[in-house]
Amino acid sequence: MGDATGKVWFIGAGPGDPELITVKGRRLIAEADCVVYAGSLVPRELLAVARPGVPVIDSAPLSLAETHALLRQCARNGGMAARVHTGEPSLYGAVREQAALLDAEGIAWGVVPGVSSAFAAAAAARVSFTVPGGPQTFILTRLSGRTPVPESEALPLLAAHGAAMAVLLSASDPERVQDELVQGGYAPETSVVIGHKVGWPGGDTVRTTLGELARTTREAGFTRQTVFLVLPGQDLAPEASRSRLYDADFSHGWRAAREPSPSAEGAGAEGAE
Repeated sequence: MGDATGKVWFIGAGPGDPELITVKGRRLIAEADCVVYAGSLVPRELLAVARPGVPVIDSAPLSLAETHALLRQCARNGGMAARVHTGEPSLYGAVREQAALLDAEGIAWGVVPGVSSAFAAAAAARVSFTVPGGPQTFILTRLSGRTPVPESEALPLLAAHGAAMAVLLSASDPERVQDELVQGGYAPETSVVIGHKVGWPGGDTVRTTLGELARTTREAGFTRQTVFLVLPGQDLAPEASRSRLYDADFSHGWRAAREPSPSAEGAGAEGAE
């Protein structure tokens, strides 16, 4: 164990839009004595707030040991290092192995959450994962590939739940994504949003159906930085999928239910909880 007095912050940079970062994350980058960022996915503009003279280092060509050496040196000198990752650090990131090295040397560290590309794509497409009267569960997953996926988390098994889903890191094989989702029970007519480089210049979202997922992906030329949003229940009529939260006759801890108007009498209690 060492006697480091500095600290390392792992910061989620979001999906690519320099403004989709938390106020805290931006502040820590501005205060950092060293910034190490994933240059293949983190926009350089996001790092413009770093103080003049502070080293801003792209980790894309570095190994784990080389990246750790930079963070360790900053902390050993009593400084604060900002380790900037794409998206949300808890999802498919490399924080655990970096943090283990810091723990082994007694170096303090913390995490600042970020915006996942799945949520950025949903916002850009103006869709919801959960729908009153429809899916109330959201699954975020990926195909098995160079990074294996447990057998219990195979895409057909997850699809069998009928929940809303985001499939990341799988655009190299859209045919397999489509086939396994249909195999799991989603109807080919299920709404799908394909988000490509959302938040980056030229980024886009395309609406299609599950039965057209592979063809649409191939024709658009979407490869890296692509997320598939599977959205059952998206086509429910608004009156059938309206939240009860703001209903006048629905009471909760901050509002008492109002008496129904005469015109509403006899309308029944559909949707009552």
